[in-house]
Amino acid sequence: MIALSAGGVALGLIGYHFLTEDDGTPWWEAVPSVAISWTFLVAGLIAFWRRPASRVGPLLLLVALALLVRKLQYSGNSTLFTVGFAVGWVYAAALAQVVLGYPSGHVRGRLERRLMGVIWAVALVVPFAVLLVYDPRHSCLFNCSDPNRVRPESPVSLTGNHAVFTALHDGQLIGGYGVIGIAFVALIVRRLLHASPHTRRKLTPLLVAGIAVGLRSVSEAVFSVESVSAAGGLALFSVEQAAQIAVPIALLLGLLGERLARAHVADLVRELQATPPGEIAGPVARALGDPTLHVAFWMPARRGYVDAQGRPYDLPEPGPARAVTPLSHEGEPVAVLVHDPALLEEPKLLDSVCAAALMSLENARLHAELQAQLLKVRESRARIVAAADEERGRIERDLHDGAQQRLVALALDLRLAERSLGTADPGTRSVLAAAVDSLQSAVTELRELAHGVYPAILTQSGLAAAFDDLSARTALPVATHAPAKRLPEDVEATAYFVACEALANAVKHADATGVTIDAVLEGNTLLVTVTDDGSGGADAEGSGLRGLADRLEARGGRLWVDSPPGGGTRVRGEIPCAS
Repeated sequence: MIALSAGGVALGLIGYHFLTEDDGTPWWEAVPSVAISWTFLVAGLIAFWRRPASRVGPLLLLVALALLVRKLQYSGNSTLFTVGFAVGWVYAAALAQVVLGYPSGHVRGRLERRLMGVIWAVALVVPFAVLLVYDPRHSCLFNCSDPNRVRPESPVSLTGNHAVFTALHDGQLIGGYGVIGIAFVALIVRRLLHASPHTRRKLTPLLVAGIAVGLRSVSEAVFSVESVSAAGGLALFSVEQAAQIAVPIALLLGLLGERLARAHVADLVRELQATPPGEIAGPVARALGDPTLHVAFWMPARRGYVDAQGRPYDLPEPGPARAVTPLSHEGEPVAVLVHDPALLEEPKLLDSVCAAALMSLENARLHAELQAQLLKVRESRARIVAAADEERGRIERDLHDGAQQRLVALALDLRLAERSLGTADPGTRSVLAAAVDSLQSAVTELRELAHGVYPAILTQSGLAAAFDDLSARTALPVATHAPAKRLPEDVEATAYFVACEALANAVKHADATGVTIDAVLEGNTLLVTVTDDGSGGADAEGSGLRGLADRLEARGGRLWVDSPPGGGTRVRGEIPCAS
């Protein structure tokens, strides 16, 4: 690097001499020209030092070298002039590849690769072709308005064909600067529009500088075929210099931003210490500058990944849309980061953040494992409740279609037997009448039992009708209120059982004189409140209320019991539903 730096400084000084002495360029134009070359040299050295695996550093060094060698074309020496002009356009091709290929230096898009092929072909072939037909006695490359300027010859010139020279030279300016410049700007804009938010923030300064270079190229193609005033030439020169130096400055700012991001890793450690395990993805995403980042945790028991809530997580296929970075501790998987692929171009930042977050991620993994176990318990509880509901439905059907029907038929037979005896045997008639009354009581009790299991009116008419039926069959005065609209079947069943259990407690244990059942739909939640004026002191951990709480929790809801001694009882159930 020292030798490269020394060589660059020497070439810059030599170029400055040729610009001011041989070409007659004023010092206030020559100094910025050499300074820009040295800026690319510094940016290339830093980029190569920070990212030796990337092509950006070598490409920037190639830009700097080509710009410095390009100054040799202003020499009066034929050999130096030929070398400088032949390689002078290499800087433009290398600079275009830096902009289109950043941060890896590899141009990946199909259109971008084709454009780069054209740019490299123009940069390497056209200048040499111009030199083959160049004749200094008839043709001119620069400073053509100075009649006293000595124009060096081209040692590789085969024929001095001015017409061919003019066609090649104008084609180089119009096609190379104009058409290619427009295509270059269009591809940069396309890349910005299709980039992810993280990539767009990272690439915007560089790509905006690239757009400036492309527009400057287009303007030079336009003004190269027209006469411009001295003021216009100065303005064009100033724009050209500003656009060129913007690229290495944008690159250096990008490298500085990565350095600062790694410096904030200590802040990440402190933030993670105060972050709940289920929210750990937030600080990691902010530290990496990728709001789309997701964290998934390895579950050894199920040999798969889950999210922070314990739900199964399917990893995406690595590709241009998403990248996956695994994290492990002592050879055991801990978690994966699913993030923007652009972060793979910043391995030091990614490694620093992963190392800082590993312990917190391990704790979060244990939290996710606990959540996964709780999720399995909830799912198991829900299956148990569903199975119990299904069994209740089966019992209801069996009671209705089996024993209840047979008892009704037996009661009818006994009633017919009673009537057939007439007045012949009063004792027997009395026994038959008592048997019929007992059978009717048994049928009523079976019907109430069947309704208590799962009332048919709830399925047929909804919660409001079921509450009214429940109120009519209760010895106490019961005031009811429920939504008129139908709700999902499991929600209505759960609400009905809340009302039944709370009402049964009020009737059997609370010595209540009145009960109120109120069901209100608030957003996507059904609130069922049963209030009585009884003696209070209900045990929330009793078998009835505990089973009711289990049923609600299995549905994702909650149960509150407020029952101070002597102050009545208030049972409130919260049932999530899709209204």
